[in-house]
Amino acid sequence: MRAAVIDGKAIATKMREETAREAAELAQQGWQPRLVSISVGDTAAAELYVRNQQRQAQDAGVEFEARNYPGTISMEQLVGVLQGLNADPRVNGIIIQRPLPAPIPVKALQKAVHPLKDVEGMHPASIGNIVYNDLALGPCTAVAAVEILKTLPLKLEGLDVTVIGHSEIVGKPIAFLLMGLGATVTVCHHMTRSVAMHSRAADAVFVAVGKPGLVTGDMLKPGAALIDIGINRVEGKTVGDADFASCAEVAGWITPVPGGVGPVTVATLMKNAVLATRMQMAHYRAQYANTEV
Repeated sequence: MRAAVIDGKAIATKMREETAREAAELAQQGWQPRLVSISVGDTAAAELYVRNQQRQAQDAGVEFEARNYPGTISMEQLVGVLQGLNADPRVNGIIIQRPLPAPIPVKALQKAVHPLKDVEGMHPASIGNIVYNDLALGPCTAVAAVEILKTLPLKLEGLDVTVIGHSEIVGKPIAFLLMGLGATVTVCHHMTRSVAMHSRAADAVFVAVGKPGLVTGDMLKPGAALIDIGINRVEGKTVGDADFASCAEVAGWITPVPGGVGPVTVATLMKNAVLATRMQMAHYRAQYANTEV
């Protein structure tokens, strides 16, 4: 058996086309979706991501502004910047680029973004809503990984899924999203006694740990779907958390790295920008209606 390689770029292109149509409709109503990207300090590590986001935003009909602040800026000043963006109806989404300078805790900064403008889906309220199966602005990588699984000819109700990795913004949200779709989910982490025992029993495996070659072909059920979310640099190459060669011999479907989950994640960010704009439009209209009364 040789796995079918999932084309994340093609999935992302289809998503962007749909997003562009919706963005154009909103713009006609006076609500042009607009994102503001915040980078702090040495921006070299984030520049590639920012350029990629800017290019995809343009393709999706979403305005994009990149702001860079000096590494000397204080947490209080940054929170003030975010509060200003929260109050600006012309700004529909805020992206906080990583990495941030050590003195600035990313979680605290993420909490300062208004949930209606949390296009990254990182605010505790955004992640918490998933527990209640109320997906509005979900974490982009987790949502993208699940969207990829939904493109496959697999019935999600009752599907046995193993998620390897239990981070707050990827592994855990994936598990809750899948449970909301009716899948039976097992979550493995660094204290799991035998990850292979669980992964071999799964119809679909998600891996997001940050360890190259962690998942090998002998850890998979023949014909299973493998969604590799890992991004690692090995000998100058970008690779995932799975050993692609051995896994491709066993799996039914597999995502490549790069070209798999990554493009769909950025497309999901743009989709969230449009969703956020639509939610804010409804919010302001409701406020106006109440003022009129």
